[in-house]
Amino acid sequence: MTKVMVRYFNEPGSRNTDEAITIGIQRAHELELRHVVVATTTGDTALLVKKEADNIGFSGNLVAVTYHVGFSKPNEDRMGSEMRKKLEESGFRLVTGCHALSGPERSFRYQFKGIYPLEMVASTLRLFSQGVKTCVEIAVMAADAGAVPSGEDVLFIAGTGKGADTACVISPAHQNNFLDLSVREILAMPR
Repeated sequence: MTKVMVRYFNEPGSRNTDEAITIGIQRAHELELRHVVVATTTGDTALLVKKEADNIGFSGNLVAVTYHVGFSKPNEDRMGSEMRKKLEESGFRLVTGCHALSGPERSFRYQFKGIYPLEMVASTLRLFSQGVKTCVEIAVMAADAGAVPSGEDVLFIAGTGKGADTACVISPAHQNNFLDLSVREILAMPR
């Protein structure tokens, strides 16, 4: 059995980005994982993942997951076409989609003031951290997009707001088999 230390950050947020990425990419390299997925809004965190992957010699599949156009304002693409092009040219496969753990349910919550099953799952995962919730969410989004295989260990990097503060090894599943998803290792997260 391999001994793996978990890094607990005292505070959530972008101040932990470099360390969370380094911990995650090193573990992906140790486990010989074939895929690394990062949550990114503007693309900046993805570029940091690419830099660390190159430093360590990780040569697998890099995936950047961002939320849907219009998340904050109608028709707004927070990443922009120039960054999308830059990420693709640097080897990323881009996945843009509806949040797997809220999606249209969020609209019903706003309209009818209720809570719905996927949002309960999201709230439960936030008991660990926002980053753990996001890692699980992008695992489903990346699997649904065909960017990573279901049932194979993959490194996921996400955070609280801007940057990264969480790294997890997850065996993803498609949304129709969500309960087959398995969080295999939490490598870094805020306390």
